[in-house]
Amino acid sequence: MKYKSLKDTDDEIFRLLKEEEKRQNSDIPLIPSENFASDAVLKAIGSVFTNKYAEGYSGKRYYKGAVNIDKVESLAIERAKQVFGAYSANVQPYSGSPANAAVYFALAKPFADTILGLELSSGGHLTHGSKVSFSGKLFNSVMFTVKKNGEIDYDEVESLALKHKPKIIWAGTTAYTKLIDYERFRKIADKVGEDTYLVADISHISGLVASNVIPSPVNFVDIITTTTHKDMRGPRGAMIMVTPRGIQKNPSLDKMIDDTVFPFLQGGPHINTIAGIAVALKESESLEFKEYSKQILLNCKALCTSLINRGFELVGGVSETHLTLINLTKDNINGWEFAYALEKAGIIVNASTIPHDENSPFFPSGIRIGTPAATTLCLKEKDMDTIAEFIYQVKLELDTFKFKELSSQKLRKDPNIRKGFINELINSKRIKEIKLETENFMKVYSK
Repeated sequence: MKYKSLKDTDDEIFRLLKEEEKRQNSDIPLIPSENFASDAVLKAIGSVFTNKYAEGYSGKRYYKGAVNIDKVESLAIERAKQVFGAYSANVQPYSGSPANAAVYFALAKPFADTILGLELSSGGHLTHGSKVSFSGKLFNSVMFTVKKNGEIDYDEVESLALKHKPKIIWAGTTAYTKLIDYERFRKIADKVGEDTYLVADISHISGLVASNVIPSPVNFVDIITTTTHKDMRGPRGAMIMVTPRGIQKNPSLDKMIDDTVFPFLQGGPHINTIAGIAVALKESESLEFKEYSKQILLNCKALCTSLINRGFELVGGVSETHLTLINLTKDNINGWEFAYALEKAGIIVNASTIPHDENSPFFPSGIRIGTPAATTLCLKEKDMDTIAEFIYQVKLELDTFKFKELSSQKLRKDPNIRKGFINELINSKRIKEIKLETENFMKVYSK
């Protein structure tokens, strides 16, 4: 079977692909949930495995011709169990949100059971009970927060858990700079009772956990969920793992998860993605990957220190993980504006709420930055200081803009004010100069 090349078949998509390659090679990547998949992973997800339909599980498919597909999925499962110390693993969830949805529907009853998770502006994920998510609409959602120092308020977690008796307690985050005390979560769950399940969503830190450079939740929780594309450097997929503790608690737990993923929520699995997951799991067992994970943490600490030295306020101070949050409240600028300006200067971040944020998620009071992708490009601690200086120079330029005198953060949602800000940004000579500086900086490190 022979097809034309992508360039010959669809020159528009080919052109956009090349433009995106160029962008990824010239911008400084600081979004903590993004990374660069290895060539081996890209080869697997772009392979002939995408051609095969394979509803069901290994050894029990609804379609024939699955002999190699069964081997691929079995490899991914065994590697996941080995890497994370799990009793079982389901590698079919299409992404993180469907994986978490499967946990909900396997364990809890919609419109009846209560769930407990970290509030969104405190660093939680939408699927941990946010009212705009299915998790907060279908279940009675109770949210805990973080203290002024950016740490989860474990006393609040315990108080809410004992009061509301949740069916599921989430120990997981998406914008949190501290290590999670899984042992404390376990003690809280045990106090609630046997009917409560403790679930760790390690999507942001699974690579760090796999490398044993931060503590694993496996000995304390019943279920682990994770995506596979962040610091794992795999494809955009997800996994649900039942721990030895979880299967001891409920011997049917693995089957409950499997039956919820398929056939309750999903149809045929994406075997090409599962092949990519298997490759990423094998790569995660290498010495090189462990050194990479260590460097993520070193780089993040160095970046935090450099930002603090330049006057930036970080939520929780120097991070213990792969990411940090810049609190922009005192700078009279919101996260949308700063992220927009940084992008024009060749620095890619995402706007983010900060704990107890009074602004909306679209115009929040902070930005979130992380080091996994930059570390993949072999940047080291000294480079973090250079990046912090770039970020600082952008802020200094924004301080000269007239738009800052027009209104407060809250009033700056006005489209006319935003238009004025964008015009100033486009015409800024200094921002253009910083863009050239970041491009020259990245020429050394491009993939």
